[in-house]
Amino acid sequence: MKLLLDQNLSQRLTDSLADLYPGTIHVRNVGLASADDEAVWSYAIQLGLAIVSKDSDFRQRSFLFGHPPKVVWIRRGNCSTGEIETILRDRYQDLIAFEQDMEASFLALA
Repeated sequence: MKLLLDQNLSQRLTDSLADLYPGTIHVRNVGLASADDEAVWSYAIQLGLAIVSKDSDFRQRSFLFGHPPKVVWIRRGNCSTGEIETILRDRYQDLIAFEQDMEASFLALA
């Protein structure tokens, strides 16, 4: 599963999660750091990426438009990059099942 990490997540996660999620990209690395949600959404569709964000706006877009792209919402307030990494590592099997579910558009992780 390839992820597109939103601006509210650390770009260090691309390296620290490369063993489980190869090909993961951060919006800052592709010129989308200040892009609006529609541009990020379109980019994810074009490259077949799942958007990972702490922003509920992408959750709402997934309800309105369905997928692609799939959206993973990290439901944590202020937390460390290490905590985000732990969530994505611990829930790896859930993310793989989510990716393979042809009907699922949205996954909330806490």
